[in-house]
Amino acid sequence: MISWRTKVLPPLLAIVFSVLICSIALLISGSDPLRAYGTMLRQLGQGTTAVDTVNLATVYYLSGLAVAIGFQMNLFNIGVEGQYRFAAVWAAIIGGALHLPSVLHALVIIVVAIAAGVAYAAIPAILKVTRGVSEVISTIMLNSIVGGIVAFLINPDQFGVLTGNNLRTQVIDSSGRIPGIPIGDASLFGFVIIVAVVGGAYWFMLNRTRFGFELRASGESTTAAAAGGVNAKRMTLVAMLLSGGVAGMVALPELLGRDYSYAITSTQGYGFTGIAVALLGRNHPGGIALGALLWAFLDKSAVSLEQVNVPKEIATIMQGAIVLSVVVAYEVVKRADLAAAQRRVGRALGGGKPASVAEGGAI
Repeated sequence: MISWRTKVLPPLLAIVFSVLICSIALLISGSDPLRAYGTMLRQLGQGTTAVDTVNLATVYYLSGLAVAIGFQMNLFNIGVEGQYRFAAVWAAIIGGALHLPSVLHALVIIVVAIAAGVAYAAIPAILKVTRGVSEVISTIMLNSIVGGIVAFLINPDQFGVLTGNNLRTQVIDSSGRIPGIPIGDASLFGFVIIVAVVGGAYWFMLNRTRFGFELRASGESTTAAAAGGVNAKRMTLVAMLLSGGVAGMVALPELLGRDYSYAITSTQGYGFTGIAVALLGRNHPGGIALGALLWAFLDKSAVSLEQVNVPKEIATIMQGAIVLSVVVAYEVVKRADLAAAQRRVGRALGGGKPASVAEGGAI
């Protein structure tokens, strides 16, 4: 049984450690850490920053979930970056070409994105279970390949449209868009509701289904799981495909809620951020949500640091420190928890010895 310390303390220690590192960096540069952090917090209450933070966290959350599914099986799906970009360009192409009734149009786009993500994840999955190829190597290579695929598909000779100096897909009709939720002067992505459903489904799968149990059991020990009748290769294949399916939705909040087309200049890097978010959230849907919000907050509030003559890169340093320290923090707390459990067992055994000796003496 994993204690609350193992679940809660590691991310908290990682955040505290990163704040200390950034504070030292700020002091060395001659800046006031308290003023810098206060500026970042105040930025959250200005303009549309709060809503923009939640919108960005929605994207990070999907990316984190995609990575976490692989982590549950001890699979390092570093290919979420390529999978979501491959899915996004096909969803935008097909979504821009279709003219369907409302709701149905958006559903088709979502299904296309999921299917494309699954298809791109199937390549490393099949290589893994049939040839034993490391998913890390194969997905890194596929991440590099996807850039060429996107450039080819968005070319005007294929499915792209030249708009000014930018290449993009056809604009998706209003029937294929997901309306936002007005909050003051800002608009929250309507896709956030779908993301919440995906997060709930992930929790239910892990904790209330046989597949979720087998997934976690295989991640803990493939040997023990195999002895219990779990097919490790099948679990690896399904976990990778599920991860790819969720990865396929990563770009949809922006595609269907703001941009309505996919451009050659569309934001990249969400897949790699998902790795950090999943680590910070300990692969738990609630923890991943908090990690996504923290990451989005650091991204969106970093620009305010320039107002107090502090480089905005300090937020990047903080993010990097979190990534570096979170794994160490998990291990430290895990060992402390294990040592405490061993002491409890030792005390229990020690307490039983006198009685045994006494009984032996009486005999």
